[in-house]
Amino acid sequence: MNRDLTKGPVMRSMLLFAFPMILGNLLQQCYNVADTLIVGKFLGSNALAAVGSSFTLMTFLTSILLGLCMGSGAVFSIRFGQQDEEGLKESICASFTLIASLAVFLNLLAFACLDGIRIFLQVPEEVWHSMRSYLSVIFCGIAATFFYNYFASFLRAVGNSVAPLIFLAVSACINIFLDLWFVLGLGWGVTGAAAATVIAQYISGIGIAVYTLVRCPQFTGIFGHLRIRWTCMREIASFSVLTCVQQSVMNLGILMVQGLVNSFGAVVMAAFAAAVKIDAFAYMPVQDFGNAFSTFIAQNYGAKKPERIRKGLKGAIIAAVIFCIIISAGVWFFAGPLMELFVEQGETEIIKEGICYLHVEGAFYCGIGCLFLLYGLYRALGRPGMSVILTVISLGTRVGLAYVLSAIPSVGVKGIWWSIPIGWFLADLAGILYYVFSKSGKYI
Repeated sequence: MNRDLTKGPVMRSMLLFAFPMILGNLLQQCYNVADTLIVGKFLGSNALAAVGSSFTLMTFLTSILLGLCMGSGAVFSIRFGQQDEEGLKESICASFTLIASLAVFLNLLAFACLDGIRIFLQVPEEVWHSMRSYLSVIFCGIAATFFYNYFASFLRAVGNSVAPLIFLAVSACINIFLDLWFVLGLGWGVTGAAAATVIAQYISGIGIAVYTLVRCPQFTGIFGHLRIRWTCMREIASFSVLTCVQQSVMNLGILMVQGLVNSFGAVVMAAFAAAVKIDAFAYMPVQDFGNAFSTFIAQNYGAKKPERIRKGLKGAIIAAVIFCIIISAGVWFFAGPLMELFVEQGETEIIKEGICYLHVEGAFYCGIGCLFLLYGLYRALGRPGMSVILTVISLGTRVGLAYVLSAIPSVGVKGIWWSIPIGWFLADLAGILYYVFSKSGKYI
């Protein structure tokens, strides 16, 4: 069902649209979390460290495609709000051509650079063999990631957030089943965990592509738009490339932090691998709410409805802050039991370090929640460059402080954890000041 976000009660429309996106991306997290749970419990701490470091790398690679798809989705939402069917079809063709070409290049590059990853991420010898085996298989799923995110971005742009959820739910269940079968039943180790993830990714990617082509009228007669105007391609590129830069810069910073974490040894690597999964689950709902908020703003921006934008902005801030306060309290108080979901109770050093990470991050989720709203707002208003600036501020602070603070003997690895929320709040401050003193402030 396609939902027109330019009509109806503001918060009800936004929340009903956001809920399937939130649930869907929580299921998407199950891909790697299932690997982490099973690997951590049955294959040991070195295998857990390998899969955890691989997750950070794959997040960076897929963020490039995700950013391109999200940028295109903003254009789709604006065209949908303007009720410009022909413009929407042309945008579909232009964006698919651009992103598919880059997906092929990215996949080839990933395999070509496989052996250089160990040096860049400072992976210890005892972890590298398992990590290389895992990556050799997981890279085969990059094309599937493109298919899913491209067609999911289109469906969400036209107000359908339910179909992507359904395909993710099915593939997540398949992934968990195959994880158990390949790792425990067949004894394939980390390679089996990667194979289960890739198979599940292709099921969701191909499935949602077929559904969209068959069910969406915007794809009727799409081949009539194979001759794409330069102005359309330039518009798609301006939204997509800047959003891609924002997403990839954000995850490149995380990847650089991963390299620093790896330098502290396998115990800290394993703690970080488990804690980051908990972290991702904790703030994933507010991240997806930010994406739903962006679609809402883009549709109403295209329809020229500033009053709905104003109401949506105020309601989204209140909802995000309340959610983040609740989640922060939950992660803080249950950090220990949450770590024990991923790590055996006897691994006390890993659990202790993971709890330290979660106590620092868990207290400050309001910072990342506001930042996700700012990203979505500027993307929807046609200012994706501002999202890039905020990401550079956040990640630049995080990476710089992480290296400086962790080098102080009395601070050590805890300096890496503290650098993250400091970066969030500095970026929030910059984004709010820009909003207040720029033309965007008319929506206050």
